[in-house]
Amino acid sequence: MYLIVGLGNPGKQYAGTRHNIGFETVDHICYKKNVKLDKAKFNAVYSEFRLDGQRIIIAKPLTYMNKSGNAVMDIARYYKIETENIIVIYDDVDLDQGKLRIRPNGSAGTHNGMKSIIFQLQTEDFPRIRIGIGRPSNMDLADYVLQRFSPEEADLIKDVAIVAAKAADEIILNGVDSAMNKYNIR
Repeated sequence: MYLIVGLGNPGKQYAGTRHNIGFETVDHICYKKNVKLDKAKFNAVYSEFRLDGQRIIIAKPLTYMNKSGNAVMDIARYYKIETENIIVIYDDVDLDQGKLRIRPNGSAGTHNGMKSIIFQLQTEDFPRIRIGIGRPSNMDLADYVLQRFSPEEADLIKDVAIVAAKAADEIILNGVDSAMNKYNIR
């Protein structure tokens, strides 16, 4: 069993912001798999589907970014999902906009959602799909991540979210190494 979690902030005011690219990727996965996030529990909206016989739970935490770990921990504990089968998709200011990086583990960097997840799970050993949103040169970081993409940026980010969705499938079907070889954008 796997858990795919996209990070973001709930509420219309955050839709389309840089910090919500994880939510948008989950929405794309749900659209492609014809899945509706129709369950509300564990401080998240979630659903499940099957991929090549594997049971997959897909979720968007409703705890706001800084407490994402609470929802991830509650779901993982209830469904007894091993940490190495938790795939987290999130924005990363340390990657150039439009870059994609898949890793089997690692630190949270500057990302508070990842800090929360690592704190709750008490491990860094779970795969993650990082989507680059770039770093602002003359703007407060908090303001930047809560800013919406420009129309030109939105097209690029939408394309990267599509690739990130494929990468999540690849992790489940063929492992993290295969996904890294196939989808890490250089």
